[in-house]
Amino acid sequence: MSQDVAAAAPAQPAAPMTHKEILEALSGLLIAMFVAILSSTVVTNALPTIVHDLQGSQTGYTWVLVATMLAMTATTPIWGKLADQFSKKLLMQIALVVYVSGSALAGMAQSMSWLIGARVVTGLGVGGVMALIQIIIGSMVSPRERGRYSGYIGASFGLATLIGPLVGGVIVDSPLGWRGCFYVGLPFAILAFVVLQLKLHLPTTKRVVKIDYLGSVLIMGGVSLLLIWVSLAGQQFDWISTTTLLMVGGGLVVLALAAVVEGKYAAEPVIPLKLFKDRTISLATIAAILVGVVMLTATTFLSEYFQNSRGMSPTNAGLMSLSMVVGLMVTSIVSGRAISATGRWKVWLVSGMAAVAAGSALLATIDHATSLWLVGLYMLVLGSGLGATQQNLILSVQNNVDQANIGAASSVVAFFRTLGGAIGVSAFGAVLSHKITTHVTDGIGALVQSGKVTAEQAQALGAGGLPAVHLLPAPLRDLFEGAFGDATGQIFLFSVPCALLALVTVAFIKENRLRTTLDKIEEPEINMEIAAELEAGELGRR
Repeated sequence: MSQDVAAAAPAQPAAPMTHKEILEALSGLLIAMFVAILSSTVVTNALPTIVHDLQGSQTGYTWVLVATMLAMTATTPIWGKLADQFSKKLLMQIALVVYVSGSALAGMAQSMSWLIGARVVTGLGVGGVMALIQIIIGSMVSPRERGRYSGYIGASFGLATLIGPLVGGVIVDSPLGWRGCFYVGLPFAILAFVVLQLKLHLPTTKRVVKIDYLGSVLIMGGVSLLLIWVSLAGQQFDWISTTTLLMVGGGLVVLALAAVVEGKYAAEPVIPLKLFKDRTISLATIAAILVGVVMLTATTFLSEYFQNSRGMSPTNAGLMSLSMVVGLMVTSIVSGRAISATGRWKVWLVSGMAAVAAGSALLATIDHATSLWLVGLYMLVLGSGLGATQQNLILSVQNNVDQANIGAASSVVAFFRTLGGAIGVSAFGAVLSHKITTHVTDGIGALVQSGKVTAEQAQALGAGGLPAVHLLPAPLRDLFEGAFGDATGQIFLFSVPCALLALVTVAFIKENRLRTTLDKIEEPEINMEIAAELEAGELGRR
């Protein structure tokens, strides 16, 4: 019995890390984040070329992205739960190794199926990296001080988002070809592994470990069924069909069973349902789903829009992302420092979400002829909103949980944000494919009748592959560019309600003071205005 007690006893609290130690450890985390973001942004501009070379379709284009997000989504809460039980540094290093393995496999892909499978492995690693970064920072720095370091995270996110498309475009246009895109992040992953080994030192809690294998399998199974359905419905089978009934019904039943297991039977649930009794966590989770839809829609389909509708090279398409990234970086850094200085975070969530809604509405007006200056301005508005909301949603949640549950709570928000993005990309990708197919089919018929396109050319396009638009004859090129451009604007129109609902959701989040301690302690609640007056009075006396 004494051994059990000793095993379950928490580790003794370690001395607070100095600013220098935090920055040294943070450097490894930022490199790891850079690698994780780079894995997606580098490939984005290369996808049209990849899909064409591997003889894929618009569905295949979507699934290369969905496969990664599916793996990230399904495993994020598992990484989070493991972080509450095992060494966070070791888990981060394992996630980096998994990422490297998936990237190497993707670079050797000989078919779309091979590439999609490799991207699943990559997603397992990226999911661990993205979840563990927030968890580790939450274990090093108190919520009040976390804002200043969150700004660095936002800047790293923005830098990777900016450099990724540029580097990817240059690599695709170089003799290395698109395969080089999957290897560019490997040196950074190795560097992050070494830096974390040398500079990250966190205490590991020693206690009896009970991993919820059944809950993990049920969660992954239910989420996977629903994501596969939403990406294939309308193309492989009708939205209203027996297949839809079986997949949706099966997914919901599996998730219902997961909820029962997590709530009643799991000693260490992957997603502790008790967390959702907290109003802030519940509302932040809903907002994370909706923000994920908008964010992934923008980063996924705008690159395709610039290449397939505006005739840009992958490099130039990457340059167009500059405006959105600048907005994201600026508001992420500014909001982080302001929050650390004042302790107020809700104003940034509300104003940021308003900017997300405005940016989505503006992008819903674009088509194949919209001025690129206007498109860039609209992207700047959207990026500014995302920079003020992404990190601060997680911050609001971490402030409301103790250290024992910070991994699970952080990963819950990341899980639902990625889930929302995966659902958005899957559903909107299916809608985009349907609209493009309809527009092109109708247009080709008219071109054949007018004699501008031969029957042989029309038959070749009907093979189902995604063509290299810039190589098509002028009439067909104009047709495809118009179809892609007009359909992209309509996709953003669908994301506007998500952004507005997210704005309403964050408006109802209760703002609590950011605590100055790493772990949560019972403190009397105090009104934010009264706290500010007391703090101002104390400073005046000093």
